[in-house]
Amino acid sequence: MKVGDRHYHTIWLNDDGRSVDIIDQRWLPHEFRVATLKTVDDVATAIRDMWVRGAPLIGVTAAYGVAIAMQSDPSDAALDVAWEQLHETRPTAINLRWALDAMRNGLRAVPVAERAVDAYRRAAAILLEDIELNRAIGANGVDVIRRIAAGKRPGEPVNILTHCNAGWLATVDYGTATAPIYMAAEEGIKVHVYVDETRPRNQGAQLTAWEMHGHGVPHTLIVDNAGGHLMQHGGIDMVIVGTDRTTADGDVCNKIGTYLKALAAKDNGVPFYVALPSPTIDWTVHDGVREIPIEERSSDEVSFVQGQATDGAIVTVRISPAGSPAANPAFDVTPARLITGLITERGIAEASPQGLKALFPERS
Repeated sequence: MKVGDRHYHTIWLNDDGRSVDIIDQRWLPHEFRVATLKTVDDVATAIRDMWVRGAPLIGVTAAYGVAIAMQSDPSDAALDVAWEQLHETRPTAINLRWALDAMRNGLRAVPVAERAVDAYRRAAAILLEDIELNRAIGANGVDVIRRIAAGKRPGEPVNILTHCNAGWLATVDYGTATAPIYMAAEEGIKVHVYVDETRPRNQGAQLTAWEMHGHGVPHTLIVDNAGGHLMQHGGIDMVIVGTDRTTADGDVCNKIGTYLKALAAKDNGVPFYVALPSPTIDWTVHDGVREIPIEERSSDEVSFVQGQATDGAIVTVRISPAGSPAANPAFDVTPARLITGLITERGIAEASPQGLKALFPERS
């Protein structure tokens, strides 16, 4: 996607051929900064502290973290250490483990002397695959938007509610939930996106709104709890969100608050779609509520907010009484029964074991 007049991915190999550059998302939307990750420690910090975020991008970044580690020490022992160090950074997003497993399993078969070069090749392949997966998700998801648009009165937009940021900033390019939206807009389909602010980190307000503005997509920022009200009054035609882990039975783990949007959508007959690349499916898990580990993040994310002061400075301020404790579960699980469809690179699946296996028969 473009930032100003320049096309960017969220991560790319530095000119030195060893380190990687990333868009440091901590400073958006007020400042656009690029950070260079030179060591596996840098990569672990960037993932854990959310310089990069979004399940697909976390996976790609981790793959490059393994490649960077192999530059210093390509031994089996170092490979295992890098896997463990990067794996523990974010426990919920399954793409992290998928990418790390792909790197370690592949590199085990490569002679030690060739591993450093081969690791960068494998990481680049994972990056390119992510772009193509998201492009395909967009092509499949735009069909849903076309069908809804066909039933609207002339000139009326398709009103779409999204939650958190499942945009290009959460992937390498295109995004998952946003890919169909971008493709619809490029086709000339009138769309309007209601962007949930997505407390506590405000990824909707800070990232999705920034993306929509930069891409010229009409949008309106709303508080998290306004979605149900808009659905009750016919203001939402569909909901589309991303996911950090989807079970083999079709349950979806996504940013906290997604479950409440799905309940409101079900109660009001609003289609609720989830966009995901296949590496986000955890085929070893069936009951998302009981089996998926939910990351508990720092209470500071709840008690403090970051924003831009009137003088232009980026500041952090406390919004709760000093001494008041806060809990911060980062994700919740939306049961399959509340989901209209899972938009994947192979098509749209029913959120069920049968629906997923129909698209991915090799998993049967």
